[in-house]
Amino acid sequence: MGRNTRKRRTPLATKAIAASAALALGGGGLIWANFYASAHESNNNGWNQTKAAGAQVATISCPDVGQKLTNVPYRARTEVNGELANLDSQITDAYQRLATTRDAQTRDASFVQNSILQPLKDRRAAILDRIKLEISRAGGTTPSGLETLASCTGTTVNQTTAGQTGQTGQTGQDNTGQNNTGQPNTGQTNTAQPQTGGQQQNGGQQQAGGQQQNVGGQAGNGPVAADFVDITKVQPNVPAKPQRGGNASNGTFTTRCGVNANKNFNTDNVIVAPGVTNGAHHLHDYVGNQKVNAFSSNNTFLQGGTSCQNRSDLSSYYWPVVRIQDGTQDFDQNKDGGGKEGNVGKILTPVSAQIKYVGSPTSKVVAMPQFLRIITGDAKTTTNGLANANAHWSCTGFENKVQLTQQYPICPQGSKVVRTFAFQSCWDGQNIDSANHRTHVAFADAGGNCQNGFKAIPQLTMRLTYNITPPTIQNGVVKNAFAVDGFPEQLHKAATDHDDFISVTTGGLANRIASCINRGQRCA
Repeated sequence: MGRNTRKRRTPLATKAIAASAALALGGGGLIWANFYASAHESNNNGWNQTKAAGAQVATISCPDVGQKLTNVPYRARTEVNGELANLDSQITDAYQRLATTRDAQTRDASFVQNSILQPLKDRRAAILDRIKLEISRAGGTTPSGLETLASCTGTTVNQTTAGQTGQTGQTGQDNTGQNNTGQPNTGQTNTAQPQTGGQQQNGGQQQAGGQQQNVGGQAGNGPVAADFVDITKVQPNVPAKPQRGGNASNGTFTTRCGVNANKNFNTDNVIVAPGVTNGAHHLHDYVGNQKVNAFSSNNTFLQGGTSCQNRSDLSSYYWPVVRIQDGTQDFDQNKDGGGKEGNVGKILTPVSAQIKYVGSPTSKVVAMPQFLRIITGDAKTTTNGLANANAHWSCTGFENKVQLTQQYPICPQGSKVVRTFAFQSCWDGQNIDSANHRTHVAFADAGGNCQNGFKAIPQLTMRLTYNITPPTIQNGVVKNAFAVDGFPEQLHKAATDHDDFISVTTGGLANRIASCINRGQRCA
């Protein structure tokens, strides 16, 4: 079986997606996130207003097979990664069919199951069989029950809003019981104020008889009004930093790599889907290393050049772009990963991008190994849940008080939108990657300690700021929304934000970063 290196086919054009009915996902109860510890179609009202329709199935939810494969033999990883990318492509195609067959769904209650989900299950089962075969050929043992991951479900509005009853402009959220471990969020939700008559809002619109009404975005796949909150009405939710001990590494090292003003983009994902074009199904900003795509290797990285002022920093820092959905389109409106997959609107360049390495509150750090890969957050939280979510959204002037995971902030005039990332800061001491791209690194515990024999490494933190005109919500519909790019079935939820990193340095820079932090210095 050959490695899948073909361009990923997404057969439906932007026009077809835009003509589809909106796919809504209500939801927006706030979730606490400890940054310091863990880290389109026009309508009568104009292009910049989200659309509404009455379709009930919002998206397609499939088990994330890759996260179950924690022990794939190295010799099998190339083929397995290619097959995992095929699974993503299948979900994308099925989602697009869901989005463009709304009329058929209203006429036939069994259409989604018979014409979308069952064929998808059959195709997934064939790939799972191939994955098991590749692992066996390489001498590995496949996880038990892998075949049970073939089935996907059509997630309805009511299902996707379960446990997420927040409304736009909500106040008085309850943070009681949320963890303070420095780990990603585990699905806790906040208590929102009840609405009149006990009904929940879904973007502020309801149909006759109390049924929730779907509201989509410029491409019909989000975001919705409930995905936004006026940050001035959110109770403070940022806890104190862990207490520093006598052996703490108090220094910082800042590297200046720009904001991707040179528009170095692609929709690949060399960590998760090496060798597969459009493996991310959404567009990334790249700073640092300038030669990163699906086919890059460690040798490529060393020859790639850098946007960083420190020419020894060849690391790759990349994240999904933010777009403003005001009716405009960008260069990729008819391309894979862009408009063909529901990622629409004008791409926004950050006005600043701060990349800083910080120390541990309890110990010294060891240097990062060459070519270490880390992904923080989860691009698929809409269907995976929030166990690996690590999104942080805020506004300048509010960062030390409010951090949002499940909603985008509506900032007051003059305040910038802020995305922050705090990467895993504990390393297993041996591996630069793992089969599921997670188990070789971990977050420190609530006290800032690495567990299970892991070693503290410099914690990569990133802070991106954007000039964004605040969205407005009128009659439960959001206008001029902004959102991160994502897999189309993830509906542009704020919690899907994530960040990727490959450590590549020359001239002893990795050791200098660790030494600076351990000495308590402020270096740049």
